[in-house]
This record gives sequence, structure tokens and C-alpha cells, in this order.
Amino acid sequence: MPDKQEKPRPRILIVDDHLSMAETLADGLIELGYDPVALSSSEEAAKRLEDPSFDALVTDLRMPRMDGLELLKISRALAPGRPVIVMTAYSAVESAIDSIRQGAFHYLTKPFKIDELDLFLRRALEDSELRQEAASLRSALRERLGLANLVGSSEAMRTVGELVERIAHASSPVLICGETGTGKGLIAQALHARGSRASGPFVSINCAALPENLLESELFGHVKGAFTGATANREGMFADAHKGTLFLDEIGEIPLSLQAKLLHVLESGTVRPVGSNKEQSVDVRIVAATHRDLHERAGAGAFREDLLYRLDVVSIEIPALRHRREDIPALLDHFLERARARHPESVVHAFSKAALERLLDHQWPGNVRELEHVVERTVLLGRSPEVAADELPRAIGRRATSPVTFVGDIVSIRELQSRYAAWALEALGGRRMLTAEKLDVDIKTLAKLLKTEPENDTSEG
Repeated sequence: MPDKQEKPRPRILIVDDHLSMAETLADGLIELGYDPVALSSSEEAAKRLEDPSFDALVTDLRMPRMDGLELLKISRALAPGRPVIVMTAYSAVESAIDSIRQGAFHYLTKPFKIDELDLFLRRALEDSELRQEAASLRSALRERLGLANLVGSSEAMRTVGELVERIAHASSPVLICGETGTGKGLIAQALHARGSRASGPFVSINCAALPENLLESELFGHVKGAFTGATANREGMFADAHKGTLFLDEIGEIPLSLQAKLLHVLESGTVRPVGSNKEQSVDVRIVAATHRDLHERAGAGAFREDLLYRLDVVSIEIPALRHRREDIPALLDHFLERARARHPESVVHAFSKAALERLLDHQWPGNVRELEHVVERTVLLGRSPEVAADELPRAIGRRATSPVTFVGDIVSIRELQSRYAAWALEALGGRRMLTAEKLDVDIKTLAKLLKTEPENDTSEG
């Protein structure tokens, strides 16, 4: 087996106006596995600091013409992540402490042993490496969750991307509107990843997925004994998202009683856990999303106008996929690449021209999410490298028939509702959850209209 490549020796620049001192330290560091360079001229050191290969600077504090504090400033300007250790006489400890305030990693009081310098150099280099890794991870996270994940070059999507860039660094609430499956969650993640809160937490909750009492506890937290089952204090999602972003998906479904409490948080910046009489400060950016017309719901008394005005400081409208069909080929390539990475055994590599025409002709009631599911299914079940049109789900590209024909016998309102529900289910590709949502009924009511028992619908994520 080939030998492992040895890790390069850390390069250390040592500066002391007494060259013998700098060379003595350099000799000791060589024996400990370092690659040091000893200098007595601070002016020469300032030039050498332009070399990015130096991993750390060890400098005397008091030197003629240019002192250690000046070298510290130069080093931090050229390479902010490069650690600096200051050497000083006992009488200059106050100045050494000031160097820490200006960014030095540590200071050593002369005389000191070479092992002591070695200890702090290793700590400084480990700290620098960890900071670089963290910065790389944050950069990767921004790339994964940022605008690069918003696929599409249509004018509508370019407008969305430009708006995200303009408001990402603000702390104002954002309201994202669009049909189910258009990618509202991706926009929320991009706002977080591109903004000044990217290093903070991104916390997400679907307001439609929880009953009122549980939603209140999840959002605001609770204290022990606040209700049956509250056996310990719990921080809510506002506290979890402190210094970051809280994404409230389907904000239009939040009960009126909780809307008042949410408004209080937006106005005061404080939350009160369930069962507590104390408030705690939170610094959170609110990004909310809805597929409903909140102004219409506010007019009907189902949503507070004052809360709507607080949330709708900046709104982003996400276009439906049928309104940006020119993005479908790029989205296909994107989802195909991701699906093949998850299923490398698949034989599918592309879509035929006939299949693409059917995909372009489809109405996409489930929007981008539906397209992603179609690609995933095709990659799993495809039998040839190029997907034929007949390998697509039957509902793709099929034109829906007229919902009701007013010919023949007059039928009851209930029968009319049943026929309309059946037509809607067919038009939406048999997806019961999406059909119930479009008809503004729950899944049990839809089942009654269809005169069937409700089934688990796993076709929608």
C-alpha cells in the first residue's frame, strides 16, 4: 500500500528585534515539528506576512520602528484567520492584554519555555482549522439552501431570485404566497441562507399540521405542569430560532386565538410560554407562507388584519408551474440528476421528445412537487435509458373532461357536489389530499362526497 501523505509542517513566522532570541525559538520549534522562519526586522516581517503559507505569527511586542501591535494589525488585515501570539516583558503586560482585545490569540511573558509556546501554538492552529472548517460548512450550506437550488430561468423566477437577494439581509417579516408545491419552503431557506442570520438556526413548522393546543406549546413553549402531560419545561420554537429564522408554513391555518399571541411576539419581541407569567426576549426573523388569499380571509373574519399587516411587510409571489412552463426542461434535468444519485442502479438517463411534450402539456396542479414525484417514480420504474411517453403516469398530459353536463334529469345539490368532487379528483390525478385542499374541505368530507371511505394518500409529500 502507498504511504500516507504526511501533513505539511506548520509554517511559523517569528519576529524579535533580538535575532538570537528569534533563532533560539526557531531551533526549538524545528525539533517539535514546525517550519519556522526567524526575523529581527519588523519591516521585513510585514512584507513576509503577505505570504499566505504562513500559518501563524509569533512576534515580540516592543520593537523599534514597527511594534508587535502594528504587525498584529497587518497580519489580521491580510489573513484574518491566521493566529498571532505576542511575546512581552513583564512590565508591558497591559499592552499585551490590549493585543488580545485587538485579536491576538494569546500572549507569553518572557522568559518562557519552548514547550509553553508549543502548547499555545497547537491550540491556536487547531482553533484556526476549526474556524476554517466551520466557514466551509456554512458556505456549503448557503450553496445547498440558497438561490442555486431555485431552478428556472423564466422571467418570473428571475424576479423571485432578485427579490430574495434584495431582502435577505433584512430582519423584516416576509410573506411567501403561492399554490401548494410551488417551493415556498425553498424560498424561505434561501432567504435564511443568503442573509445575515445564516449562522443562526432555521426552524420550520407547518401550522396546519398540529391541533391548536399543541401548536401553541410548540411555538411558545410551556412550563412544567401547564397542562396534562407537561412534565418538564419546554422551550418553544421561537426560543429555538433565537438569532435565526422561524418559518411558519401555512400561516393561514393558524387559529384566531393564537393569532393574537403571534401578533404580540411580532410587536414586542417577547414570548410567554404556556402556563408562565414571565416573558422572555427573542430575536427572530419571521418568514410565513400560505397558499390562501389572506386578504380574503381577513375580510371574512378568519384572519386578523393587524397580524396580516405585520406579516406582509414584503411579499413574494411564487408562480405556479403551469405559468412558467419554460422552466420544466431545467427542472427535469435537476430532478433527474438528484433521483439518479439516490438510485444509481436505474437505467433511466433522459426523457424522450414525446415524453417531454406530454410533460409540457400537463397542467401540474401539484406544481414543482408533483413534477419531482413524477421524475422519482420514472427513475424507479423506467425500463429504458430514454423514458417513453407511455411510461409516464396516466394522468400526465391528459385533458380533464367537463365536470357537469346539464342535460337530462335534474339532480340534487348533493349529487351535483358528488359529481364535481369526482371530476376534481380525476383532474388532479387522483390525489385526494390535494383535491380536498382545492375544494376547501377536509379529507373525510371529500370521502363522503365521493361516497367512499377515506384512504391514506402517499402520493404527496
